[in-house]
Amino acid sequence: MGSRGRVGMVCLIVAEASLFAVFVVAYLYDLGKSLGGPSPGEVLSVPILGTVCLLSSSVTVALAVRALGRGAVQRSGAWLLATVLLAAVFLTGTAAEWLRLITREGVTIGTNLFGTTFYALVGLHASHVIVGLVMLALIAVFARSRALRPAHVERVELVSWYWHFVDAVWVVVLTVVYVIGR
Repeated sequence: MGSRGRVGMVCLIVAEASLFAVFVVAYLYDLGKSLGGPSPGEVLSVPILGTVCLLSSSVTVALAVRALGRGAVQRSGAWLLATVLLAAVFLTGTAAEWLRLITREGVTIGTNLFGTTFYALVGLHASHVIVGLVMLALIAVFARSRALRPAHVERVELVSWYWHFVDAVWVVVLTVVYVIGR
């Protein structure tokens, strides 16, 4: 794969960062402009458990890459599984938040500008977490089935770059939506 793979992943991350930047700017631009319905401060609370899990998953994916680079395929698979489980906890928290917002608070994508921009931004991020979770789960399955080899370390590392990007984007989303936006 070599430098082409690295360049490709960097290009993907730059493109995705641009997309997220547009969504973040839209959220900030529309903040406080809703004429009706609840405001973020009335219905949002900081998702501490999900945040801890997602940020911890950056550590576990880095440990997976390191283990694979050292030839410890099964250990790498275990770290990948831990990463997938942490991501699943994060997504479960996001789903629970959305369920509460829709069923108890009445906030949908069509309620007001807050609902529209909140679901768009947080949903965009969640979709990226799902993509990363699927990739990492597949690699974990390959490790378990012994199809993963230390020679694949660069490919796994590139997936980890994507994962670190998704985690970094969460820090921005968390700050914009759950700190500044409240």
